[in-house]
Amino acid sequence: MENNKKSNRLVKFLVPSIVGIILFMIPVKYDGSWTIFVKIIADMIGSALGGVLPILCVIIVTVSAIMSLISLGKPKFITEHVVLKDTFSVSIVWVIVRILGAVFIWLTFLEIGAGEGETGILHMITDGGAGGFVLGDLLTVLVIIFLIAALLLPLLLDFGLLEFVGALLTRIMRPLFKIPGRAAVDCITSWIGDGTLGVMLTCNQYESGYYSTREASVISTTFSAVSITFSIVVLAQVDLMQYFGLYYLLICLVGVICAIIVPRIPPLSLKKDTYVVEGKAMPETIPSQYKSTREYGLDLALKRTDEQKGIGHFFQNGMKNAVGMWFGVLPTVMAIGTVALVLANNTPIFEILGKVFLPLLEVLQVPEAVEASKTMIVGFIDMFTPSIIIAESVTDAMTKFIVAVVSVTQLIYLSEVGGLILASKLPVRLWELFLIFLERTIISLIIVCPIAHLIF
Repeated sequence: MENNKKSNRLVKFLVPSIVGIILFMIPVKYDGSWTIFVKIIADMIGSALGGVLPILCVIIVTVSAIMSLISLGKPKFITEHVVLKDTFSVSIVWVIVRILGAVFIWLTFLEIGAGEGETGILHMITDGGAGGFVLGDLLTVLVIIFLIAALLLPLLLDFGLLEFVGALLTRIMRPLFKIPGRAAVDCITSWIGDGTLGVMLTCNQYESGYYSTREASVISTTFSAVSITFSIVVLAQVDLMQYFGLYYLLICLVGVICAIIVPRIPPLSLKKDTYVVEGKAMPETIPSQYKSTREYGLDLALKRTDEQKGIGHFFQNGMKNAVGMWFGVLPTVMAIGTVALVLANNTPIFEILGKVFLPLLEVLQVPEAVEASKTMIVGFIDMFTPSIIIAESVTDAMTKFIVAVVSVTQLIYLSEVGGLILASKLPVRLWELFLIFLERTIISLIIVCPIAHLIF
């Protein structure tokens, strides 16, 4: 009887975890490129819904703005409802951001000022390179990914996989990166799948008490890496696909070095190890009654599976996560992403700020350094923009290669991952994101440029 009970617990741990690994962490070749099953499912749903998605995004962002505004009056139907309170009870600053997102999405959806030959601020907002890009290329993708990921992420989170992996890898992850071993799952999910999935996973673990303030800040800004698929898109844009092997090895090398250095310097080093929920974090040492880390990890995993309350609770939690991401994150991405792209597309501000990097680029002997400097800061707004600029303005292959690598290893960009972090409950502020971005840029350049000289 006891053996049967243990076998059932083991099956309850293994089956959901293996399914989760297959869905989120195993790369598959589909339609000519490498991706993951969750992304394939999301793309299929997106294709099926087609023109409905922009309308759905408009509804979500509008409802978020209205409900957030109403919540300022603290009505009982919001304050006494857990999901509504968590979703819409935010500070006045975030209410303004959500309202701004609603204004932008309606202007863009109705194409006000978007006609050919139009000029002025409305055109800047609704133009395809700003509001049109955020609504058409980002929100319509995120709305599906949030739903699919929220429903299926519990396969990775709630059935013991993180506990098992955490026990095995803490001795590696903690000394090197100053984070728990379970964060390895965040990293793999991001690198193979999508950085937004990594942010969602990290946010969930932070709110559940498994990551401290410092750990969540480090993981979200260091390990929510760019997917392999998007890395390919960036390199293809600068027409250097013949160097993909070296390119991606260099991205991995820089990513690891940044992950070692950046958490050890401000602002991340100043974050405190406090928890939203106390008592959930894994102990750093293995209790004496366990013979190995594998045995300890398996016991933790089985105890985690015992906490599950059935399929109904599974989907209920998933929908709760989806609602939070839909109504909390989409309006913020619309607002911040549009403002950032308007500034990038219509002002010289990022070109001027990029001149700060010109002396470093010249010391590192980067060809066409002036043109390269224009791409350094604009990557904070959108990761793809530097490769577009460099493809049009630079002829030197080495410079194109350097910018392609750095634009990916900078990691934090407001049009998606940065916007998600700011919109979530993760404890990272805008100025901290920018400072981390600058640190990653400098470290990346110092590593990438000498190696690029050897390659070219």
